[in-house]
Amino acid sequence: MNEREDGPGRAEVRHARPEDLPRVVELIAEHAAYEKSAPPSPGLADRLAGLLFGPERPRLRCFVAALPDGTLAGYATCAPELSTWDGREYLHMDCLYLTETSRGHGLGPLLIAALRAEARTLGLPELQWQTPAWNESAIRFYDRLGATSKQKRRYTLPTEA
Repeated sequence: MNEREDGPGRAEVRHARPEDLPRVVELIAEHAAYEKSAPPSPGLADRLAGLLFGPERPRLRCFVAALPDGTLAGYATCAPELSTWDGREYLHMDCLYLTETSRGHGLGPLLIAALRAEARTLGLPELQWQTPAWNESAIRFYDRLGATSKQKRRYTLPTEA
């Protein structure tokens, strides 16, 4: 999909495959720890398998950043969403994560480029996401891409009392 020169081989960003799920779940756990959140609940790989590779058109999409040796160094997930205010759909990037040693080597822009291409393929006019206010390195990265931000807080509320 997207490639960049990186030493003797090429790093690439591609759609995740079923055999990538164990490593993607490891990366998700690292991401949660990095954001000072609770670890994923048991059974995540099974739930993601259904969302990513089920018999219906997948609701969730996952891209992985693979190093020249095949090691998965990061991932980004996205899904189409709807803006009532704009009256249109957009692609929502739920997560973008690269291992600490893989940051600063051009993989982040490749992941974003893959998501933008996915949005275009789906006929969606834009990509939206959020990042914690304390994550200054992510904010600098997104600013360098030319992205704009909105001030909002994200809330969650369980559906069960």
